[in-house]
Parts: sequence; structure tokens; C-alpha cells
Amino acid sequence: MDKVEHIKNILNSFQRLTGRSLIKRISADKDYLEVENGNFVLVSHNCLKDPVFNYGNQFALRLWEMKWDEFIKTPSKKTAEPDLRESRSKMLKTVSKKGYFDQYEGIRISSSGKRFKIRNAVIWNIKDDKENFIGQAAYFNSIEYLE
Repeated sequence: MDKVEHIKNILNSFQRLTGRSLIKRISADKDYLEVENGNFVLVSHNCLKDPVFNYGNQFALRLWEMKWDEFIKTPSKKTAEPDLRESRSKMLKTVSKKGYFDQYEGIRISSSGKRFKIRNAVIWNIKDDKENFIGQAAYFNSIEYLE
């Protein structure tokens, strides 16, 4: 996967669906660096029946306490607590139909078991330049560690 192209698809899809921009857009390469090093979480997963992460910026990797190679092999549902996976699944179905979901809140768990609550997350469908559905992305910057 070309990360620069993937970030372009993520940012373009967000803007098309919401009318907003996550970052000040400059060029594909600079946009990628802005996202990669941003003070926010940006993650995406593919469009498999059991989606697996295919991108996480540096903030996300630190939050989930994973290296890149481990993160991109992780089914995204594994980062949610087991008893909250059904509500997460329902939200993702809404995203699939509507295109995005704003103001999402949920509890996630890092690879070492640290629990944290995310607030005001936006989750949206990602399409490429040919309008092919290629996955879903999430953005948030409000995190509260629990216990």
C-alpha cells in the first residue's frame, strides 16, 4: 500500500462526506507528513468482512502500544472491549449506509491492556479516486485513560 496515496484517499473521502477538512491541505507528500506526525489519532481498516487495520499514524501506534507491523495485522474489532463490540458493529453498519458517523464515543484497549475512552470521534467510508469503497477511517483527539 502506498501510504501517501492512502492518506489522500482518506482526506478526500472525509472532505466529500462532511464538507470539512481534517488538516490544511498543501500537497500529497506534505499532507501525509502532517497526518503521520499529527497530534490526533487517524486510523483506517480495510473492507474485509472482519476488517484489519491498514493504517495508523504515529499517535495511534503510541496509543495502542504497537509497532507498525503488529498494528496492520490487527483486526480493528480487537481494539474494542468484547462486551462493546456489538455496539461498535452497529455504528459501523450506520457508517456503511450513511457514509460517516459523527460524535462517536467508545472504550478501547491497548495491546498491554490499558483502557481508554475516545470521544467526538468521526468514522467514515473511504473511497479511492474511482469511487471504489476501500475501507473506513476514524479520527479523534479526545482521549481519557480509565483506571
